[in-house]
Amino acid sequence: MDSLSLLQKLDAGAIEAGTRPQILLQVDLAGEVTKFGVPAAALNALAVAAMEATAVQLRGLMIIPPAVDNPEDARPWFAGLRDVRDSLIAGGIPSSALAELSMGMSHDFEVAIGEGATMIRVGTAIFGGRPPAAQP
Repeated sequence: MDSLSLLQKLDAGAIEAGTRPQILLQVDLAGEVTKFGVPAAALNALAVAAMEATAVQLRGLMIIPPAVDNPEDARPWFAGLRDVRDSLIAGGIPSSALAELSMGMSHDFEVAIGEGATMIRVGTAIFGGRPPAAQP
């Protein structure tokens, strides 16, 4: 989840469907135009909106850091997300709503775990690499 409009649409759809989806807020700490995520400056407002949602349940944060060859180069992004989470908790967001930190993929998950990841995404390690995207 990376925007208030998407949060509102999901919440309305969940109310209509009678479901209670659990969500993570995707945070953009690097400002990359090729990735989605809420900027750190807007994160508190989105977290508060998620807490006030009727059906949606906030469970944590996620990040997809810039691509790096050396997994250690991703460490500052993982530590940054943990720090952002800690700041949100210090600002009044319940820790139970931020229990999950989804960060780290097949090539850097060990570093992510070292920085507090509770969820990792290791699809490439399991299924192999994806074919290159077709060019338009």
